[in-house]
Amino acid sequence: MPMYKGRFVPSQPLRSLCAALFFMAYLPASHGALTLSGTRVIFQSDKRSVSLTVANPSNATYAVQTWINTAADDHLTPVPFLASPPLFRLGPGKEQHVQISALPHQLPKDRESLFFFNAQEIPQTDTREGNKLTIALRSRIKFFYRPVELKENPLDALERLTWSLITTDKERHLVVDNPTPFHVSFITLDLLDKGRIHKIDDTPMAAPFSRQTYPLGSFVPGAEAQVRFSVISDYGGFSKPLTQSLTANR
Repeated sequence: MPMYKGRFVPSQPLRSLCAALFFMAYLPASHGALTLSGTRVIFQSDKRSVSLTVANPSNATYAVQTWINTAADDHLTPVPFLASPPLFRLGPGKEQHVQISALPHQLPKDRESLFFFNAQEIPQTDTREGNKLTIALRSRIKFFYRPVELKENPLDALERLTWSLITTDKERHLVVDNPTPFHVSFITLDLLDKGRIHKIDDTPMAAPFSRQTYPLGSFVPGAEAQVRFSVISDYGGFSKPLTQSLTANR
């Protein structure tokens, strides 16, 4: 398996020790003791590095471990990015800037590539407190590598999404075809049909040059139904709602 020089991978002894001492859990960044300066990272390919801030607003001291991995969330798949420092101490009310640098790679130039930034908090233990369950939380946010060759504004590219309905195994699905080079993360997705509004709550992200489907359950939209949606922007905000018509049903 190819390896990237300088890539930090948590050692097996460290992972085993953490597993033995703490009950590991994942929660979004806003629910842990630590906070991140953004909900996503955009790495422009013409930059050598990008940084974000890990803050500790709590009254406790933590060790913090940082790394980049893929959507598979494993330590085996090599990734061409290095988070530094990979391990540091963060006292109460303190902040730490983490720099993410690119290593040599051959990532596609015609689309974004998706990775994830991870920040694992490791609480200090006090042996005087006896047996006590300590939970170590992990913050995990999307990390997009965006080639400089992509000149289009991601929000302008939303106009090129196309929507349709399909029936598979007697179940109706809303389908979005994404012909753009960008990942599209929906924050709201509704079907509008003659005064009826059907909200779709489970909205997996639409990858570049791909198709994503969303089950409609018992909702049966008419031929004149429209789709209204809003997405998460590069800065973690929400785009203005956009309404589009459906193409021919299939």
